[in-house]
Parts: sequence; C-alpha cells; structure tokens
Amino acid sequence: MDRRFKARLEARFADQLTGPIRQRHDETEMRIGAGDVVSVITALHDESAFRFQFLSDLAGVDTGHVMQVVYHLWSDTTPDWLRVVADGLSRDDPRVPSITFLWKGAEWMEREAYDMFGITFEGNRDLRRIYMPPDYTSFPLRKDFFLPDDSSRSPGGGVRHMEQTHAPAGAEPHARVRRATAG
Repeated sequence: MDRRFKARLEARFADQLTGPIRQRHDETEMRIGAGDVVSVITALHDESAFRFQFLSDLAGVDTGHVMQVVYHLWSDTTPDWLRVVADGLSRDDPRVPSITFLWKGAEWMEREAYDMFGITFEGNRDLRRIYMPPDYTSFPLRKDFFLPDDSSRSPGGGVRHMEQTHAPAGAEPHARVRRATAG
C-alpha cells in the first residue's frame, strides 16, 4: 500500500469524494459521484502527480439498490492500482459521462456495460448492443433479471440440478450415516 498516494488523492479530490479512500494490498479505491467522473478521471490522467495513462478495465455493477461504474487504472507514479467507483447511479435511468475522449478503447467497455446493465454513457458515439440482439429489451447482469425458466425457483417447484448445494467432503454425510444407524 502506498500511503503517500492515498494522501495525494485525499488532498486533491477531497471535495469530490463520496466516501473514505480505502487501501488493501496493492489496490487503492476512491468513490465519486457520476457528475464528477469527467473532472476526476481527466485530472488522474493529465496531472503529473498522477499520470494514470492506462485504463485496464471499466465495468458496470448492480448492487441491488444503485448502479455503479468501476474504472481500474494504472500509473507509473505508484505501485498501487487505482479503482475509481462512480457511485449512486439511479437504477431507473443509470447515466454517467463517457471517458472515450481519454481512452478510445473505453468505447468497447462502455458498450459492454450498456448491454449488460443498461448504463448509458453520455458522449459515447457508438453506444449499442455488443452481445445481445439489437431488439433485446432487458439487461442480463442486473439483479432483477430472471431467465424464463426461473419459475422452478417458486415454492414447491424444486431445485434445478445446477443449484443444488453440496456439503463439504467429510462434514455432513458422516453425521447422516450416524443418525441413520443409531435409529
């Protein structure tokens, strides 16, 4: 953990943070609002104290209450990876500014988050489905998405084979054998 890096982030972005900066192993995480994405990401990219020139990943997240966009960045100014979480996006109409003006490769990642979560990246010139058919109306990685066969989850409907739980080896089966032989 690079504690000096954490201090630089806190000093520079104090007004834009929506929570404490967290560090674990070689990763630092900061949370910001969706309206601050352009200013914060641009500063992280352009300012010499940070120089985050590499966007490793961009992903959508559905917490069940709000939507998020998570950016994973790398810089040669710190040994820590930086995770920037744009937090608190509305589940009804999740929107965040595009960062394709900094990284052209973000276009593909933003399209994926749009296709799977329904997050609109304002300013992305090619925001369309990437995996699902163009006329598909749902978003498969959202918490409220159910497959047509999810009726098997109803009470009395049974459990699909892939959802059956299994006890750890050597734990529960012996207890069942002892109960069966004792009775």
